[in-house]
Amino acid sequence: MTAAASTSRRLGLLQVCLAGVLWGTGGLAVQVIRHRSELSVLTISAYRMAIAALVLGVVVAAARRFPELRAVLRDHPGPVVLMGLSTAAYQALYFSAVVWVGVSVSTVVSLGLAPLLITAWESLRARALPHPTQLAVLGAALAGLVLVTVSTDPSSASPHPTWGLLASMLSGTGYAVTTLLGRRLAQGTNPLALTTGATLVGACALVPCGLASGLTGTPLTSGNLVVLGTLLYLGVLTMALAYGLLYAGLRTVTGSAAVIATLVEPVTAAALAAVLLDERLGPAGVVGAALILLAVGGLHRTPTPTAVPPG
Repeated sequence: MTAAASTSRRLGLLQVCLAGVLWGTGGLAVQVIRHRSELSVLTISAYRMAIAALVLGVVVAAARRFPELRAVLRDHPGPVVLMGLSTAAYQALYFSAVVWVGVSVSTVVSLGLAPLLITAWESLRARALPHPTQLAVLGAALAGLVLVTVSTDPSSASPHPTWGLLASMLSGTGYAVTTLLGRRLAQGTNPLALTTGATLVGACALVPCGLASGLTGTPLTSGNLVVLGTLLYLGVLTMALAYGLLYAGLRTVTGSAAVIATLVEPVTAAALAAVLLDERLGPAGVVGAALILLAVGGLHRTPTPTAVPPG
């Protein structure tokens, strides 16, 4: 790998990690909204994606990027639509899984399944076995994810464990599909145009669901500035900016490395909970966070898969 390629990969990993950090603040933001309104998580998701689509549209107009946006939608209509639908679906499925089976199972299954699926797919496409270093990084990341998630789960309530497990698996699969499609399209596409196109599709899919569950109620009619401000934060930073960073990073980072890098999301969430909500992480959680950070730190040293010898 040349020095320029190595620098580009490091920058890509940094962009993806920053996306994970922003996503990690989303849970706290949702808690703030839920404590001050009766909005469901589905409705919050719809607001989040609609706000992101609006903001991205304004940015595209201000930056005069409409030609790039039209080109993305014209040249890749199917993949962009699938990306938007997958993004909307895996978020809704994850929130449903949290309600049905609890935080631990839903987080471990959904976030843990994605890197496994993508690693298997990349190896299959390359007709190569994952390098032992790549497997070690993946194992450390998944072990850390389990430790962090289990140590921070305040509830073991599982009213619908079967449906919750299924929703978690579908959420993880949707996340993997979105990442793989984003990785392919990001190679020759403007990240802003790609993010805007996918977010517009996702908003069109989620907003009707939000309307069905009370999108026209609070906070727009209540004038609650805290809720309104938090919704803006979710839409602008944890959706528009975060996904823009993800797709920018995917230009130089493999899909498997990207989903491992975004595991800084639960680490960020746990750190914020410890600082702001006085939720103790515990020794296991600290070890898990360290494992994830070590895995992310080792991603830029992970070699490409080794080809399987013939015969």
